[in-house]
Amino acid sequence: MALEFARGGKGGPASWENNLKRQCVAWTVACLWCWALPAMGQEWARKMFDTTSHDFGTVPRGAKAEFRFTITNLYKEDVHILSVRSSCGCTKPRIENESLKTWEKGYIVAAFDTRAFLGQRRATLTVTFDKPFFAQTQLHVTGFIRGDIVIDPGAVQFGSVDQGVPASTTVQVRYAGRPDWRIIEVRSANPHLTAEIAETSRGGGEVSYALTVHLAPDAPVGYLREQLTLVTNDRRTPEVLVDVEGRVVAELTVSPATLFLGVLQPGQTVHKKLVVQAHGPIRVTTVEADSGSFEFHLPEAAKPVQLVGVTYTAPDRPGKVSYTLRIITDLGGGSARELAAYAQVVEPSGGQADLGDE
Repeated sequence: MALEFARGGKGGPASWENNLKRQCVAWTVACLWCWALPAMGQEWARKMFDTTSHDFGTVPRGAKAEFRFTITNLYKEDVHILSVRSSCGCTKPRIENESLKTWEKGYIVAAFDTRAFLGQRRATLTVTFDKPFFAQTQLHVTGFIRGDIVIDPGAVQFGSVDQGVPASTTVQVRYAGRPDWRIIEVRSANPHLTAEIAETSRGGGEVSYALTVHLAPDAPVGYLREQLTLVTNDRRTPEVLVDVEGRVVAELTVSPATLFLGVLQPGQTVHKKLVVQAHGPIRVTTVEADSGSFEFHLPEAAKPVQLVGVTYTAPDRPGKVSYTLRIITDLGGGSARELAAYAQVVEPSGGQADLGDE
């Protein structure tokens, strides 16, 4: 992103006049370019976020309220997140995966402090990048923290749950205020989550409920980050949100779930590793690919964790290439897992980042 200025030439008055005009034009362009740089810097960085704002809605005091802003590196150069800061102590941000290669994802996690703050709160998170260029992007969060409702513990947490196994957990909901306050129903947008609410005590302007949440055995593998909506008879703020977290673990898992092979030149060879994990000792019997560009190196001994070596040679034509890998084990008579693999093949270049649309 450097400017190149025209050099002056030799000659008489006409040549001097033309040279002066060219210098004036060059300086005008330079000034306009410098004026536009901040907007350009914001724009290439902002494009990597899937959203730049989040409303936590109405949350109880002490509840766990977090939101993950997803960042995807759309460019050929590595991206590095230098820092993130918040304009308000009500929101504590942190970075997950600060260095991103092409198509890799990172996260800015915004944690709403529902214990130390009450009422309507807003915060601006400033995310600073220092690679491939300096840039800053602002994220915005807002929410209303109710002091008359407490969730104990602060979220519905299932922890790790084996796939195919149902799970249930209970949290307490306590309210202090109106003697006639009630929870009418519990709503879930996730078909694998159901909930029951039962009043356990009432008196002296306080009421307590037991909220029991069930996770269905057919819940898909992966992280669970959902919200339940408590619908109350409070006309001013009838809905209260409760976070639900957990992880459904498959009998056989492969990491990474998607294999990025790198930004490569035609014919370049790279070596990667896949981690295959099960609850007990297994053997990886074979790995299949829909391309002859791969070689796989399989361990011989049966272990709960297996490291599979992957050797890949990029094709001759530039562009993004995608593949499907199928890992077959001796678990359960031949249990298998599929994952996507991809690479960005580029012609040799001077090394500057391509900040255009991919």
